[in-house]
Amino acid sequence: MKLLHKDIEKDNAGQVTLVPEEAEDMWHTYNLLQVGDSLRASTIRKVQTESTTGSVGSSRVRTTLTLCVEAIDFDSQACQLRVKGTNIEENQYVKMGAYHTIELELNRKFTLAKKSWDSVVLDRIEQACDATQKADVAAVVMQEGLANLVLVTPAMTLLRAKVEVTIPRKRRGSCTQHEKALERFYEAVMQAILRHINFDVVKCILIASPGFVRDQFITYLFKEAVRQDNKILLENRPKFMLVHSSSGHKYSLKEILSDPTVTSRLSDTKAAGEVKALEDFYKMLQHEPDRAFYGLAHVERAAEALAIDTLLISDKLFRYTLRDAPVSLASLLLTYSCNAIGCSDIVM
Repeated sequence: MKLLHKDIEKDNAGQVTLVPEEAEDMWHTYNLLQVGDSLRASTIRKVQTESTTGSVGSSRVRTTLTLCVEAIDFDSQACQLRVKGTNIEENQYVKMGAYHTIELELNRKFTLAKKSWDSVVLDRIEQACDATQKADVAAVVMQEGLANLVLVTPAMTLLRAKVEVTIPRKRRGSCTQHEKALERFYEAVMQAILRHINFDVVKCILIASPGFVRDQFITYLFKEAVRQDNKILLENRPKFMLVHSSSGHKYSLKEILSDPTVTSRLSDTKAAGEVKALEDFYKMLQHEPDRAFYGLAHVERAAEALAIDTLLISDKLFRYTLRDAPVSLASLLLTYSCNAIGCSDIVM
């Protein structure tokens, strides 16, 4: 995310102009938007025109609209963000008060204005615009004929590529078709890695699978790297780590990141912090249940007693708190989590 302009008054009202540069920036924008905000962005509008002869035609024009936000829809798979609202500024194509839906686009600026900017929201902008806050962990979760390449960022996991190849079964006396299909599969996964992983940023690449698929793939990968003299792969060989997973589906990523051997390897990456915090909570819930709490009512009582050591709030709950409940509740919990001692709590 790139910050082009920031104008916040003393009463916390004001606006910021941002440019989303990658898919994860849409997630950050989704968490910045609230109903009642003002959003100004470029969009496409279908307009009808009437000629002097009375014939009516329609065309699509690009224009800039300012909407009062009424509904926000985020597609987590495609990382697409659509914002619906009413037009609040004069425009030659759209009447005042007319409804329109803006789909925010990568590398196109937008301006977001709020009556009151919360400190947590401003912190999110700083995090999104920090050049170091990028995906530094990549994972290839695979099984024969299926591979999912995922980037793990501080805010979310992004599915960058899904490779599916039909692998024929081995036949008695002949494995030629099976081996050729496997080679095509491994080649497709290799190309996905080269296309989607930034080796200058990524510190660790997890290759996970059941059985020996990961071992066969890594052997193929570096055999091809030597044959093709691919210096990128050869220079970054120490970053690859082989781990076990129960399947090649994306949901196995949680199991992989919870593996102690993986956790120790990821100790200097951003993804490790949240994984460790959640694991610590589960351990405390199992061994010392009187010190671990979840649910709003219990956490509120812990906050009143100044007894919170670690507080985890999911983005989903925090968005609900900001949009549908008083802001003071979220601010209260976050403030006490910084100053209190005694127990580990989580809001889920």
